[in-house]
Amino acid sequence: MGFNYHYGEKGYHPQLCYDGLTGDLLKAELRKGTDHCCKGITRFMQPLLDEYQNKYPDIKIYLRADSGYPAPELLLQCETNGVSYVIKLKNYKTLQRLASDLIDELNDKTKDNIVDYAVVYGEFEYQANSWEFPRRVVCKLEKPYGQMFPIITCIVTNMDLSPEEIVKLYRNRGLMENFIKEGKNGFDFGAVSSQSEIVNSNRFQIHVLAYNLFNFFRRFVLPESMRDKLVDTIRMKLIKIAARIVHSGRYIYFKLCSSCPYKDIFYNTLNNIWGLQPLLE
Repeated sequence: MGFNYHYGEKGYHPQLCYDGLTGDLLKAELRKGTDHCCKGITRFMQPLLDEYQNKYPDIKIYLRADSGYPAPELLLQCETNGVSYVIKLKNYKTLQRLASDLIDELNDKTKDNIVDYAVVYGEFEYQANSWEFPRRVVCKLEKPYGQMFPIITCIVTNMDLSPEEIVKLYRNRGLMENFIKEGKNGFDFGAVSSQSEIVNSNRFQIHVLAYNLFNFFRRFVLPESMRDKLVDTIRMKLIKIAARIVHSGRYIYFKLCSSCPYKDIFYNTLNNIWGLQPLLE
């Protein structure tokens, strides 16, 4: 527990790593609220990287992270372990100075029309004070419709894709915010009511397990029309359904309402569960 200056109150600052394609929570750690985003990040990431390299050596690993993570130790860890990364940088004055040519290009594009949308892309070499050597930085300058000043986005990367492709790849990092919101609202990740950090950490891991189990359930057995729904919606439509339990000599029956609007989806899901053939080791 510690005072988190971002939220202005005492709390924890968890470290989360998601699979960007499936939404599975690969690893989670509850930390003190005073910890910086990237504190302990290499210790957090190395077991994940080792597991992927040992079990799935043919899989290419990509890392997306926000502006709290361009720490030199993380960049070096990615480069050493063959990980391709796209990590956002904060808009320091040095970066704005290096992007001055792009600013001039954007001004030229909008000199006759300062109202419409405009965007330019570029790249340059940049070395932060804590970095051992310069790295490639991709820059996007975007002037939204009706605004006079551009939005500058700078991303450090070790990939050789075009600037537009790098920005597009990073842009999907916003999906992680939806995953985090799902964990908070649907699985109560913020339930840290104990005064003991160990108790709260264990409880947090149980909630993470529940999130992943539900994510497997959503991906493997739910009908396609339900896979993009939030957990609260699925609970109301498929789980929190009134039923009558009837006992007989040999069976227990669950009698559901015949006019339930989600009856077909319920039976479809049940059939998918029966069709699962897990490989148990």
